[in-house]
Amino acid sequence: MRWLLGLALMAGAAEANPRPVPRPEPAIEVLSRVGAISVPAQAAVAASPRPVGRLTEDVRQRRAMMRALRVPRPVIDTAGLVERSARPSLRDATLIPAAASRPRQGASGGGICGRPSIRGEAIPPVSGPGQCGIPQAVQVRSVSGVQLSLAARMDCATAAALDDWVRGGLLPVMRERGGGAVGLRVAAGYACRGRNNQAGGRVSEHGKGRAIDISGILLANGSEVTVLTGWNSSDGALLRELWRRACGPFGTVLGPDSDRFHADHFHFDTARYRSGSYCR
Repeated sequence: MRWLLGLALMAGAAEANPRPVPRPEPAIEVLSRVGAISVPAQAAVAASPRPVGRLTEDVRQRRAMMRALRVPRPVIDTAGLVERSARPSLRDATLIPAAASRPRQGASGGGICGRPSIRGEAIPPVSGPGQCGIPQAVQVRSVSGVQLSLAARMDCATAAALDDWVRGGLLPVMRERGGGAVGLRVAAGYACRGRNNQAGGRVSEHGKGRAIDISGILLANGSEVTVLTGWNSSDGALLRELWRRACGPFGTVLGPDSDRFHADHFHFDTARYRSGSYCR
């Protein structure tokens, strides 16, 4: 009887703890197991599967512009571009090297002298009598989004200095005046002549393509700040700050306080002296 009882207990234990059985093979074969089977490539989806189609780049730009126009503080610069951040406008420009500041125009293509922010074209060498001429000449139409009233011929060193002054001086200083600077009134660019237009004198830096004279600042609201009428007016502090910030990018900076020849304009040139920039 004992052996019958043992067989019954063993049968019950087998039913309570069945042996593991092998898992069935997967119903879907893994691609790596297919071997020689070639799966044809499928074309990319032509349109988005989302319920609403994607916006075109043109529509996105127009919407961004309209949003920018509705904000309390203007965020569209004088080149017609939407600022990416308000932070640059809050920084003290005197603490940021001009060459490191962000160009206001697009960073791709269209520039000369190795800078996208300088717009114009390279021109053939300018020849002139005596010491006059520009071996490697360019004709500049705008710098950092600020238009020149007249396209000016100069060399690239002078174009770069003008660009540095516009970004580090003109734009931050005139930011709150009349909507900001959008243009420069050019009084003189390249000209083969003596200094201060005096016959028989040393050749001016204008005759070497290293100088530019600025007589006024054109503002976004259509007004203009001129050196002649503004130097001793309420705009005098702004103009004196512009003069001060030009001393560094340029080697020579002259204004109304220098002599009678510069009563109505700034003279900027890239002549270099052992003692540093000459600013008067």
